[in-house]
Amino acid sequence: MTGPPAIPLEERLIVALDLPAVSDAQALVKLLGTEVAFYKVGLELFMSGAAFTLVDWLTERGKKVFVDLKFFDVPATVGRAVRQLNGRGITFATVHGNDAMMQAAAEAAEDFGVLAVTVLTSLDRGDLDDLGFGCNVTELVISRARRAVHHGCVGVVASGEETVLLRKKLDNSLLIVVPGIRPVDNQDDQKRTVSVARALQDGADCLVVGRPIRDAKDPLAAACEIQKQIRAVIGS
Repeated sequence: MTGPPAIPLEERLIVALDLPAVSDAQALVKLLGTEVAFYKVGLELFMSGAAFTLVDWLTERGKKVFVDLKFFDVPATVGRAVRQLNGRGITFATVHGNDAMMQAAAEAAEDFGVLAVTVLTSLDRGDLDDLGFGCNVTELVISRARRAVHHGCVGVVASGEETVLLRKKLDNSLLIVVPGIRPVDNQDDQKRTVSVARALQDGADCLVVGRPIRDAKDPLAAACEIQKQIRAVIGS
């Protein structure tokens, strides 16, 4: 791998469509209009039973799609599940597992990239202790990122708190997609959060933003402000 391709400025922001119904997601997409070009479709919408309808609707309108299902199962099942996404016009999908799962996902993905989830941004060292991991968050993130690149993943999903070290250890050999972006002080269940500017300055390629846009009084204004902050850091 020679490194990730250049990313258009307008595709740095990925808006998470964490909503209960396809109609709700479509309404938000219509509201955000041309300001947002990239969307994440995750577990909540897939459990609604009509997520592929939404994926097709988005791609037909020229939007990029990130399917965030964090595949975790026996490797053969992961591979077969990932194959179901081929031909859908998506850009990324996520896997959250060991080497064999990551390799199975990467090998099955024919026309999109697989991102390996390192450590969920809702977890901290205390949570890792509860789960039986004998290492700190940073050590686990770096270990999983190295293995992800080795097994064919195009990048990782990681907290902005680990981005500097990821760039130092792995340089530009992978894409870094950062969730848990909070333009203001965080008051929810995310523990390892960073601002838009810090994430980008530290080396993030794309930012996943959900609640700060979805729950804003004016979602379009919130998205515009985040895009403005991205342009201020990356340049026009």
